[in-house]
Amino acid sequence: MFQSLTGLASLAMVAACSVAPEGVAVHDPHEATNRRVHDFNKAIDTAILRPVGQGVATIPPEVTDRVVNFADNTGLPGMVVNGVLQGDIGGVTTNTLRFLINSTVGIGGLFDPADAIGLFEVSTDFGETLHVWGIPEGAYVELPGFGPSTERDTVGLIVDFIIDPLDRVGTPPQVDYGLAARIGEKVIDRGRFASTVDSVLYDSADSYAQARILYLQNRRFDLGQVADDAYIDPYADPYFDPYQDQ
Repeated sequence: MFQSLTGLASLAMVAACSVAPEGVAVHDPHEATNRRVHDFNKAIDTAILRPVGQGVATIPPEVTDRVVNFADNTGLPGMVVNGVLQGDIGGVTTNTLRFLINSTVGIGGLFDPADAIGLFEVSTDFGETLHVWGIPEGAYVELPGFGPSTERDTVGLIVDFIIDPLDRVGTPPQVDYGLAARIGEKVIDRGRFASTVDSVLYDSADSYAQARILYLQNRRFDLGQVADDAYIDPYADPYFDPYQDQ
């Protein structure tokens, strides 16, 4: 397995090596393409995700919480692998115990008794693993169906899918329904956070620029790269020449 990871890591280092020009906070050389993808994602949200999310929001939380708990639990084995690759022994221990407790006492992950005893999820992914290894975030990209990302996080998304060990350590229901539960969680979250998402996609003067900056600021803060009060102008063009055409 780790030989495969070495090969994947080498691929990741090549794929995520784009470095922003010095002094550029928003590295978006693919903006024209990204905006087309954003328009596609927004159309999908308008036609499907938004109305379905609104409908799901009317379902009692006693039902939707079971889906969210189950989905979160199926993601823990992958987080354990990433914790090992990052050398985060504390995170590995916490996520392993959470998975064992919630998969047994929590009836396959439908309930979250680990939370009740103070074992809170240490969220991580292969994008963060690459960050720990010193790989730059690369250019900003928007992915069809997935939304905002970076070159580094895109590689991380692919690798997480490939190395997910759930099929080797999970119960048959977790293996069979894990992916469906994770998709269901996204729809549930769309309903739960409808006002926030709508304000970005439908109330912003430029929803693409707003989504881009929110993603970059939140992701960099999660990785400890920026202070929580750091600000980047969402409408700033890093390649704007104030003397052009004058």
